[in-house]
Amino acid sequence: MEGMINRRDFLKYAAATGILVASGEALSGAMAEAATGVTEVDKLTIWILADNYYDTNEPDTKITKRYRSVAGKSIHAQHGLSYYIETVTAGKISSCMFDFGLDSADVLGNIALLGLDIGKANAFSLSHGHYDHYSGALSILKQNQARIAPGTPFYVGEEAFSRRFTLRPGATVPTDLGQLSREDIEALGLKVVEVKTPTEIVPGAYSTGHIERITSYEKVPASQQIKRGEKIESDTFPGEQAIFFNVKGKGLVVLSGCAHCGIVNTVKHAQKVAGTEKVHAIMGGFHLIVAKPDLIQSTVADIKAMKPDHIVGTHCTGFRAMVALSREMPEAFTINTAGTKYTFGA
Repeated sequence: MEGMINRRDFLKYAAATGILVASGEALSGAMAEAATGVTEVDKLTIWILADNYYDTNEPDTKITKRYRSVAGKSIHAQHGLSYYIETVTAGKISSCMFDFGLDSADVLGNIALLGLDIGKANAFSLSHGHYDHYSGALSILKQNQARIAPGTPFYVGEEAFSRRFTLRPGATVPTDLGQLSREDIEALGLKVVEVKTPTEIVPGAYSTGHIERITSYEKVPASQQIKRGEKIESDTFPGEQAIFFNVKGKGLVVLSGCAHCGIVNTVKHAQKVAGTEKVHAIMGGFHLIVAKPDLIQSTVADIKAMKPDHIVGTHCTGFRAMVALSREMPEAFTINTAGTKYTFGA
């Protein structure tokens, strides 16, 4: 519409004037109105480089192409998550890597089997600072450093490099989950970019920025902890990032890492930023693996109400939540396997 500020200009204006702030404030009404400028993706492809589950015999669906093992060549599963993403906008192909898994050797092996070259990535992104998402980063990036352009952005949210802990059931002392070093990433020639507001990291792929908390039931468990200064405190994941896309003629595809902020909150935030209610696919870790039945029920009910065409739980979604999603949304549900290639759009 003539005279309407587009999204990219709005974000530049917001960054300069401070309209959008980083700590928990809702997106402004002006943001919602301006969000119609989100770049549409003609085609979106997502490869699962690492996930908790692999089955070579799992059948394909209309959106998947699964890797089929042969003697001596198999995809490896692990307790970790990693994606490779390719967008096509106006005939231009762009790519990025989102999260890096736990075991770099397995991720690198899977990348080779899938025939991908992450040295061509235009950007890298980390959802949050937990070891099952960052541990593979340094080895993967070092092995591909010669082909990665100097200054390639490495997008993170707030506190991505902080030391984190978890208090496991029955334990009285928290388990140290380690931390990723900003200096180590920069030493590889990458440019660390901290994301606080919605940001287009490659054409058509948007990091969420701070995710607005809307639901009453999606709370970060007290077992999740972080070191701030000399104190270990409850972690609310203010900087956790998801990535979303608006696929032409289809609607939103929302891709989460662990969704500690809540997968419903994450999708609603993407809808608000993108200025559309239509959800084509919800993918990623939903962090319901140890959730109580009422939390799973509330989450599944709200996801079902969004009427996504596809629902794909990964990593930390958990068996019970997977069963509930498949029972309540059998036509939309797709079981994920490591090594799967997802295609949305033309």
